Amino acid sequence: MKPSSTEWTSGNGAEARILVVDDDPRLLSGLASLLKGKGYDVTEAEGGRKAYRILENESFDLAMLDLRMPDVDGFDVMERLSTEQPDCGVIVVSGESSFNSVSRALRRGALDYIRKPFDPEELLATVNGVLGKRSLLRAHEHIRMRLEKSEELHRYIVNSSPDIVFMLDGDGHFCFVNSKIESLLGYQPAELFGRHFRHILDDRDIARGTYALKGPNISADNPRTLEVRLKTRGSRKATRHFEITAFPIDPETWPHSNHEDGKQGGREARYYGTARDVTERKEAEAFINFQAYHDLLTRLPNRALFKDRLDLAITHARRSEQKLAVMFLDLDRFKVINDTLGHAMGDRLLQAVTQRLERCLRKGDTLSRFGGDEFTLLLPSIHNHEDARQISRKLIKALRAPFQLGDHEVFVGVSIGIAIYPEAGESMDHLIQNADIAMYHVKARGKDGYRFYSESMSIDTANRLNLERDLRLALERDELRVFYQPQVCSTSNRIVGLEALVRWQHPERGLLYPRDFLPLAEETKLIAKLSECVLDRACRDVGQWIRDGHSDLRLAVNLSPVQVEHPRFVETLMEQIHAHGFPPGNLEIEITENVIMNDLEQISNKLRELASLGVRIAIDDFGTGYSSLNYIHRLPIHTLKVDQSFVKAIRSGEDGACIVNAIVAMAHGLKLEIVAEGVETDEQLSYLKSLGCHQVQGFFYGPARPAEDIEKTLGHIPARAVAF
Repeated sequence: MKPSSTEWTSGNGAEARILVVDDDPRLLSGLASLLKGKGYDVTEAEGGRKAYRILENESFDLAMLDLRMPDVDGFDVMERLSTEQPDCGVIVVSGESSFNSVSRALRRGALDYIRKPFDPEELLATVNGVLGKRSLLRAHEHIRMRLEKSEELHRYIVNSSPDIVFMLDGDGHFCFVNSKIESLLGYQPAELFGRHFRHILDDRDIARGTYALKGPNISADNPRTLEVRLKTRGSRKATRHFEITAFPIDPETWPHSNHEDGKQGGREARYYGTARDVTERKEAEAFINFQAYHDLLTRLPNRALFKDRLDLAITHARRSEQKLAVMFLDLDRFKVINDTLGHAMGDRLLQAVTQRLERCLRKGDTLSRFGGDEFTLLLPSIHNHEDARQISRKLIKALRAPFQLGDHEVFVGVSIGIAIYPEAGESMDHLIQNADIAMYHVKARGKDGYRFYSESMSIDTANRLNLERDLRLALERDELRVFYQPQVCSTSNRIVGLEALVRWQHPERGLLYPRDFLPLAEETKLIAKLSECVLDRACRDVGQWIRDGHSDLRLAVNLSPVQVEHPRFVETLMEQIHAHGFPPGNLEIEITENVIMNDLEQISNKLRELASLGVRIAIDDFGTGYSSLNYIHRLPIHTLKVDQSFVKAIRSGEDGACIVNAIVAMAHGLKLEIVAEGVETDEQLSYLKSLGCHQVQGFFYGPARPAEDIEKTLGHIPARAVAF
């Protein structure tokens, strides 16, 4: 037979012997593995009869029983344990949750009742607590029975404890403390003899510590347990967390009683107990609590904590009849940087952005990371809209300076929506929602700015949501149409290229033009799918005309910033045209100057890769962007397209003609082709011809038309042709 568990179980329960009884093999194995993983000596019994056989030869510190088993139920096993192994504690782990079952189990001596399915951490904590308490109670009884034994054995046992073991007189002065206090707190046991326990107790816990000893109902059967902070030697600020369990002892049963003070009812009262270092556990709990309410990357309050603070701020504002502001911030161009440079750089950028935003805040403001690249800001107790406006301007200005991420210099902006309590909402959810709506209106109008919420925005948002829903359906139902704008050689009236333009045949609103839905497509990231549909159809149409004999026909397609900035832009584009067998040399992609300047280095590299594969590059709306002349020579450009605003201004003596003249001359000097957009009159065409600009497009030759109309005029096209 194995020795009794009380002879070998350690004080902390790590080597405790546990019997696990359950008729479900899977649950039995899972529970046993969980306990073994914590260092417990576990024996498994599949059913009550197997438990009987094991109990005939072995003893345990703890039994964990299921109640409902087909052979012998848990109540019978508990009765057997109470008779044969009364020192073995019992925890019931059962799916039976009725009040009668729970009550009956507890009356039979179960120390705790855990319902299946159980939380592993909760179960382990319960096991540890039960074993720890029973271990401590056994130690208490052991000390009571063997105090008369030698002081040497007593000190050996106490000083071998992993915990601080102490004794106090009736007034709270140390009578004894084991040597463990030196390794944990730095005190020599001798220097504490006769000192009050307040000497090592943190000032914040003195009241609680005093109550623990002097409060009512403390007894040997009802010890006092509390958590306190104890000061380390030589430092007034450094503390460690301890769980203290204190017992009163009767001086008549303590042979070493020799102090006359601290009398209660004519008899001296003393206390002994243990102090277990739980600093690591407390720090882990603090981290878990911080994690629950903060974003670990930026260390800012998270969504949950922000809502808690906003709810309190609304209550205060309502009582004091004050205003407050909720701001919803969304970073501009963050996704591009994150996708291009990687998530590690994206995380560094978010941390840098957080630091700049925090420097703009007032005392009492709450900035939180709401998720991704979205932040929320609470401004309590503002006087008027101007307070929120000033903060918004500071935030925008703070983020306009470039960020240095390693070898990369990047730029981000911020779009800010503002909701003022109470006019923009009186509840937490409405304020956040309306600030979000206002932010989207900033996005739709060019980004990098701020707007206050108004009721009309909700109407616009509803219309936008309906349009977004319809656009998603349009992509599924093939409602998009591709029209082609001819690019004509004005000297031969021959079509040399076709610009693919998208139209939407809406089932209720009729034919919609790009201005009606493309901004929404870009904002909702539907632009990639939309562009894929347009390019598929255009490659199919124009590819067939090329195979039919128009081998030099050029297909021009417009690209959005979302497409160009995507990390796999080049691969995706080439895969798509190869799927249709479309010759790369007949494809010309059109991109605006502003898209290039958003990230000159990255975009330039992508354009060079496309050019090396044979794809032509055109700068669309040339002259309307910024830094054109400084960087044009660094890009693999084939064609410049003169913006129609300059073409429309061609009149004798006007600036438009001078600008067109300069652009054409520059293109000729750089040996680039040039196409003039928006040509509508003879005067415009004649002037462009005189400059040597012979490729044009516009209403002079007709608007964009569907493929069946274009096919009829792929040869020569007359000016103001009826077909157009």
